[in-house]
Amino acid sequence: MIKDTLKKLITRDLEKLKQEIEAYQNEEKIWYIEKNILNSAGNLCLHLVGNLNAYIGAQYGTTGYVRNRPDEFALKNVPRAELVDQIEKTIIMIGKTFDMITEDRLNEKYPGEIVLKDASTEYFFIHLAMHLGYHLGQVNYHRRLLDN
Repeated sequence: MIKDTLKKLITRDLEKLKQEIEAYQNEEKIWYIEKNILNSAGNLCLHLVGNLNAYIGAQYGTTGYVRNRPDEFALKNVPRAELVDQIEKTIIMIGKTFDMITEDRLNEKYPGEIVLKDASTEYFFIHLAMHLGYHLGQVNYHRRLLDN
């Protein structure tokens, strides 16, 4: 079942995001930008948590989450512990929400407003999982290049 696969992959990558944030030797470097690296790992983390909570949690988990996308890139120096807490809460939300979603709902048009017009929920959730993986790779490189 695709929903179980999506749940496992998104959870796996969120766990890896948590490990990456925890692996910074210097917590201040989570927020570092340099030259053409315009997004810090902290801002990418906030962006990923906001994205998943808005498009999966609020839409399908009825969590009441209200996204503030500009803050995802504007906030700075959020403590590492708070980032990790947000990731952990997002992991819990993903588990609960995917447990409530039926395979039939995945075949329906995604009900929220998105750029991908007329996309099925399944298609959009795969898009979200790939988006998570893309930015997770950026966080990994950010840490390895700038946390020294």
